[in-house]
Amino acid sequence: MKINFIDLQGQYRKYKNEIDEQIAQTLDSSAYIGGQKVALLEENLARFSGAKHAIACSNGSSAIFVSLLALGIGRGDEVITSPFTFFATAEMIALTGAKPVFVDIDEKTYNIDPSLIQAAITPKTKAIMPVSLFGQIADMKRINQIAAKHGLTVIEDAAQSFGAKQEGARSCSLSKLATTSFFPAKPLGCYGDGGAIFTSDDELAQKIKILLNHGSKERYFHSAIGINGRLDAIQAGVLNVKLKYFDDEIARRQEVAARYGQNLKNVVTPFVERGNTSVWAQYCIRVKDRARMLEICAQKGVPTGVYYPLPLHLQEVFKDLGYKKGDFAVSERVSEDIMALPMSAFLSEQEQDYVIEVINNA
Repeated sequence: MKINFIDLQGQYRKYKNEIDEQIAQTLDSSAYIGGQKVALLEENLARFSGAKHAIACSNGSSAIFVSLLALGIGRGDEVITSPFTFFATAEMIALTGAKPVFVDIDEKTYNIDPSLIQAAITPKTKAIMPVSLFGQIADMKRINQIAAKHGLTVIEDAAQSFGAKQEGARSCSLSKLATTSFFPAKPLGCYGDGGAIFTSDDELAQKIKILLNHGSKERYFHSAIGINGRLDAIQAGVLNVKLKYFDDEIARRQEVAARYGQNLKNVVTPFVERGNTSVWAQYCIRVKDRARMLEICAQKGVPTGVYYPLPLHLQEVFKDLGYKKGDFAVSERVSEDIMALPMSAFLSEQEQDYVIEVINNA
């Protein structure tokens, strides 16, 4: 049988009429940038997340970059984050001229270990950027307490956790700033690149809107150096449709994850901290011989993924930061044996049974 790693086609078929109508409306109006659909999306995202402001933007990377710019972070500053995440998290920190400072992860959740953050804080530290990985929110309560003690800002990188909850509150509403991505493969994805920045700070929200539009509030008049980080209206229309059904999809993802957890044998399955609700951006297991397991899955027609094979502190581009192998043992260990299985709200029980059978037999 043919199994999709993420079944975007199944999702599109279910919402096809509504999505096609939204795209057609944009094409008919020729209002491609900004406008009513983007404004409606921002209202819907703010309402859903619980943050006062949601500012749509071009992608998750620009969301991080502009958030850092809005805080005035740049050369000579330091931002604490995780080495076990997608490259963009640290890339955007470095792009501002600031220095990424890595802190190892908790081996159960794969999120940054709050107990290690204190030791990484220096007089140059300006922010902490926890990554809510694989759909589960990092320990924001403890991280916010540490940040408050040292006068630091917390920016949640919620590229994989939009829709998740911690003690009843949604991801993107648990810190001064949060960013997310609407890359097509995300739990809430558009049909191209897209992202958003969340804050309940009015002044910061206004600054972010200006920075995303070439530092301009009024056309041809510029008060800051910004970027072209706007979201297009077609993507906003797609997201407005998908957001209506997002809670239902989250519930279905949790059913799929629970079924994996109950039936997979002889592998390490994901751990969700008490009080957390994951959106299962990925379903990652750990195995003793990953290369062999990947080979068997490929032979049997089970698509897989590896997140992330080389931690950020060992990436060539960051060698000048002075980190070496062994500095973050948990991240390094997890990177060697973790792999992702098919996960979506549209994975059928028959398909999932086959994946489970292949993994268990292997």
